[in-house]
Amino acid sequence: MSTVNAAQLWHAATGFAYFFLAAWASGHALLRKRDPRSALGWIGVCWLLPFAGAALYAMFGINRVETRGRRLQGLSPRRGELPPHDAGQPLTQLQRIGGAVSGLPLLDGNRVEPLENGEQAYPAMLQAIEAARTRVWLGSYIFDTGGYCRRFIDALGRAAARGVQTRVLVDGFGELYSLPHAVSRLRRAGVAAERFLPPHLLPPTLYLNLRNHRKLLIVDGEIGFAGGMNIANRHLAAGRRRTTRDLHFSLRGPVVAQLAAAFARDWAFTAGESLQPPPTPAAAGNARCRVIIDGPDEDLDKLVLVMLGAIAAAHRRICIMTPYFLPPRELVAALVAAALRGVTVEIVVPQRSNLRFVDWAGRHAVGELLGHGVRLNAGGVPFAHHKLLLIDGIYALIGSANLDPRSLRLNFEIGVEVFDLELCRRLEALFDRERAAAQPLDAIRLARRSLPVRLRDGIFWLFSPYL
Repeated sequence: MSTVNAAQLWHAATGFAYFFLAAWASGHALLRKRDPRSALGWIGVCWLLPFAGAALYAMFGINRVETRGRRLQGLSPRRGELPPHDAGQPLTQLQRIGGAVSGLPLLDGNRVEPLENGEQAYPAMLQAIEAARTRVWLGSYIFDTGGYCRRFIDALGRAAARGVQTRVLVDGFGELYSLPHAVSRLRRAGVAAERFLPPHLLPPTLYLNLRNHRKLLIVDGEIGFAGGMNIANRHLAAGRRRTTRDLHFSLRGPVVAQLAAAFARDWAFTAGESLQPPPTPAAAGNARCRVIIDGPDEDLDKLVLVMLGAIAAAHRRICIMTPYFLPPRELVAALVAAALRGVTVEIVVPQRSNLRFVDWAGRHAVGELLGHGVRLNAGGVPFAHHKLLLIDGIYALIGSANLDPRSLRLNFEIGVEVFDLELCRRLEALFDRERAAAQPLDAIRLARRSLPVRLRDGIFWLFSPYL
């Protein structure tokens, strides 16, 4: 064999060995690491340092204690169920957490009504706009301009024409979901409307990760609407092929003043206009409520901190519904800790959402939860866009945030804490109905996914901080 052929053979063998070792180490990191930043870092090392990267990963990147534990798992006795924890009354602790995080008082005398899908929410919202006397403030991430949602533009235009202070804030990126765009239509109807951080070509401005995801409607400072529902035709569930089921809420009482303050702050930032706050409404019910404002500014992580505190205070049952489930590590740890101390932790997610890559990333991330007794259920179609956290049947956190990094780190969101036994009873019944219609996910079934599917899910999980 000539020297040239031998050199070519050596180079080919070396290249193949490098590719094989880097691919093996990368795949191992992708499937085994629990933190996407750690996985992505090791994958970079494996490919950027030929041979040395794979060797470093083999020496320092593989958790051999965990690997040995997996081998011994079949020889170990099964862990029995923990005895029930003394439930006690976590009410005082729950009430303290939100105040310490938000700096806002917990307000008595509110009434909170759940509204399922556009069939219940939109007529109530339109009726409130038509009856408005002094002000209508509306904020939405998405605002459809055709179909049923055209009625909102018409109602807002009529309110403005009769002298009602009408202000509408639409997210600059979310507005692009609908053609023609909402702000131009609203302005033609005589409504003062603005875009929150819209993209611009000149000067080049693109805020993909700073979105206003809050959904708010405040009418006369007396009634508010908040939750997960945009002004979008997809939330009309009946008789439509492409639909999204969702949950919204009407609120009356002093908490509406906190909702109004949140909108006024967003409007001042976007439009440069200071809105006069409406008078605090009179008591309207028995619920105690508080608004939690969250966003990538001075309010960063407030919702996460409230959730962590609420989960830590749970004694009996934690119920979570979310359309996108990619919880940060600290929330995973809190849910696992709750399950280990005997709290029933149940989570309902869609089997198939409108963002398939988020579903794939989520399936990669839930193994740790399932392995420690957290119950995860995947619902059917049409997919549920509900956002709900219930603690022990006495506490509800409602609002606009999903349990994913985009909502909890990159978006401007809003939540409302509610202490109301009757409302929590109704929301638990709704949760149980959704859970009963869903399919349980288990660690064994997830582990049996084919290697290509697991690799696909892991690749999208790597980018979960930005999904």
